[in-house]
Amino acid sequence: MFYFLVQLSDQFHALNVLRYITFRSGGAVLTALAISFIFGPGIIAWLKSKQGDGQPIRTDGPEGHLVRKKGTPTMGGVLILLAVTISTLLWADLADPYVWIVLAMTVGFGLIGFFDDYTKLTRRSHHGLPARLKLLLEILLAGIGCIALAFIMRQPLANTLAVPFFKTVLVGLGWFFLPFGILVVTGAANAVNLTDGLDGLAIGPSLIAIGCFALIAYLVGNTNYSDYLQLHHVPRAGELAVFCGAMVGAGLGFLWFNAPPASVFMGDTGSLSIGAALGTISIITKHELVLAIIGGLFVLEAVSVIVQVASFKMTGRRVFRMAPLHHHFEQKGWEEPTIVIRFWIIASILAIAGLATLKLR
Repeated sequence: MFYFLVQLSDQFHALNVLRYITFRSGGAVLTALAISFIFGPGIIAWLKSKQGDGQPIRTDGPEGHLVRKKGTPTMGGVLILLAVTISTLLWADLADPYVWIVLAMTVGFGLIGFFDDYTKLTRRSHHGLPARLKLLLEILLAGIGCIALAFIMRQPLANTLAVPFFKTVLVGLGWFFLPFGILVVTGAANAVNLTDGLDGLAIGPSLIAIGCFALIAYLVGNTNYSDYLQLHHVPRAGELAVFCGAMVGAGLGFLWFNAPPASVFMGDTGSLSIGAALGTISIITKHELVLAIIGGLFVLEAVSVIVQVASFKMTGRRVFRMAPLHHHFEQKGWEEPTIVIRFWIIASILAIAGLATLKLR
């Protein structure tokens, strides 16, 4: 589709705007949003007809979930993947290898999540794929993606880590780039997955983070802006802004159906794919450490689980009433919409802090 648009702009100079990444990013947003609105009701109805009682609810989770969320279908991430894939293929420059790598990682992790969700439904249990098998699949896929990036990225950016605020610093990682990249991608995927526990909770901060990385990708991919902001220029990374636009449109469309009370849950199909996309884009744009700030809410949710498990195993005591962190506040009596909105506010503040690393000279 991109090549058709370019050829069309050659014939009609008024359509030269089609060459601009910003215009195509906006087109990707609207296209993904339209796809979500058009196909969303049908997909949700189909999922509900196939799933019966909907997503199995954790028996050890908040008691209110057993009543409020019973019968709500899961695997809504299928809608996100459909909208993102079609919109990206329509608007992005498919000659850009970064687009294909990010799209492959997104769909690949989405498939892992799909099989995990499917296993939960067939077993009628909140336990899906065996944890070790699931993690192994994630590591293998993330490893393949990181190896591909190591070969594609130019020196001196390949196999290096950029440090926020230290504009000229690139820490050479050598072969350690592979385990580090795997950690970034799988960590981001599972952190978003842990955050997905309340209606609208995960998709809101995801949209904020993806929007931030759309800006970052556009800036580092443009020599003028990257030089002015003293960012490490990554040739062709700007095209990822189109992918991020598609993800934003798909996320907004999904939020329409996931807003309290949710008509559908994204499941691991959606949460793993969104997290993997964020992790991969952060590696390409050399903003892995900034992801930990912009996606700080996801980090907090993941850390709360780690602290809870470690504390219970070592001392027999729990730090939080329930983990992940959002369940702790549920147990304290906070209403679900209150938790969601306040977590969105925290995510927005952290996103602003992360973008502050893009300081001027």
